[in-house]
Amino acid sequence: MMSSSPSISSPELLDRLFEISHVALDMDGTIYKGGTLFPCTLPFLKQLRELGIAYTFLTNNPSKSSAEYLAHLGGMGIQATADQLHTSTQATIGFLRERIPNVKRIFALGTASMLSQFRDDGFELTTDDPTDAPDAVIAGFDMTLTYARVCRAAWWIKQGKPFIATNPDFVCPTDQATVLVDCGAICAMLEKATGRAPDVVLGKPDPAMLKGIVVRHGLRPAQIAMVGDRIYTDILMARRARAFGVLVLTGEATQDDVDLAIEPPNLVVPSLAEFGDLLSRSHQHKATLRC
Repeated sequence: MMSSSPSISSPELLDRLFEISHVALDMDGTIYKGGTLFPCTLPFLKQLRELGIAYTFLTNNPSKSSAEYLAHLGGMGIQATADQLHTSTQATIGFLRERIPNVKRIFALGTASMLSQFRDDGFELTTDDPTDAPDAVIAGFDMTLTYARVCRAAWWIKQGKPFIATNPDFVCPTDQATVLVDCGAICAMLEKATGRAPDVVLGKPDPAMLKGIVVRHGLRPAQIAMVGDRIYTDILMARRARAFGVLVLTGEATQDDVDLAIEPPNLVVPSLAEFGDLLSRSHQHKATLRC
């Protein structure tokens, strides 16, 4: 189930893995699924610390605030700090600040947690009222979605307001017997209704999420491994950022998806456990060469 190019036993792959000094970890589908932590996650994080490899958690899911994500991780036994977390909500806020700073008032489709994060960062949230005009429409993973608010978002999009999506995911991984319709699917509905696709889609695969880690830690892109469960977000971002892309088969993507991929991952593993073992082997391999 691992990628055959290069071979998992090849010195070439072990040399490449030894370069990695920072691991960017997708969350849902990679370290847990829904509310269930994968058994390999805590041992994997322990391995990283023992190898001296730092890590950051990345998520395209804007439904929780940063504080809620840290509490969620803590409840699973993962102690993380604010600088070890980057969400698509943070990426969207950063984009608005840097690229269209005139946007102050937004009409947003999102959970209460997402909306509160925008409010806390100084944005004014407009109401479902045709006289309460926003500067832009923000579409997120809205698990509180109502028909009236979708219609209002479509109205403002039709009026030419900037249309920004927090992430491109069509579904959110879950361990429950349901399909969680995500931001990409909501935006597809709005596009059909208005004839307009989002002007900008933030989150993965936008390479800015990884470039922030490069700048913050003074790294080269080759020193970062992006680990995730989706080819069209996690792995595509790794490729765009020139990082090492690792696909785990614990979430959305399957081996069939890998076989059909035009640009496959650098490495495919069943779970984090196998990736951790390969990282350890790469360090053992380098130590043997030094003897």
